[in-house]
Amino acid sequence: MGLFSRSPKSAPTASTSTSTGTPVAVAAPDLAHLTGNYVIDTTHSSIGFSVRHAMVTNVRGSFTEYEGLLHLDGADPAASTAAITIKVASIDTNQAQRDEHLRTGDFFAVEAHPEITFRSTSAQRLGDDSYRMTGDLTIKGTTRPVVLDLEYTGTATDAYGIDRVGFEGGTTIDRTEWGLTYNAALETGGVLIGEKVKLSFDISAVQAA
Repeated sequence: MGLFSRSPKSAPTASTSTSTGTPVAVAAPDLAHLTGNYVIDTTHSSIGFSVRHAMVTNVRGSFTEYEGLLHLDGADPAASTAAITIKVASIDTNQAQRDEHLRTGDFFAVEAHPEITFRSTSAQRLGDDSYRMTGDLTIKGTTRPVVLDLEYTGTATDAYGIDRVGFEGGTTIDRTEWGLTYNAALETGGVLIGEKVKLSFDISAVQAA
């Protein structure tokens, strides 16, 4: 995914200087060991969202069923890729009646469009542990490009001997651009549901066998 340019055993490329002030380059770490295919560990990850409600507060929710594959290229992070598929029916806002409404044609139309998908198209390092990934997000049959700002959170070998990598981040989208246009006017002015939706990702991925 182009996200993982650091490990506990190495430091990012940097520069220092001699006593005379001459810059001295520090060798970049060898990231080849990160290259490979990874699967998102859904028991240690989350995909969430929040949207303004009644003009005064936010409703937060998550999707509890999803799967994702990453291909990491340690030598050339820009060649890495990501693909995520979310089961829309797993939406959970901690209010059953609201969740059922979100599954209907007013919102996600789950029967006709049971999945949300993201497929990366490019990735770049912005600096330090910050990265940006562009990809196609498909919701309710509509596909549009989105840009995710991400932060690398670490890599480690867990207690079971499995190599893990992690990142977190998100983006903000306008839900109406994906056909999610349902709303209701408030007596005091404004609308019940905001158009801007904040998407958040906290991902732990394990290296595939």
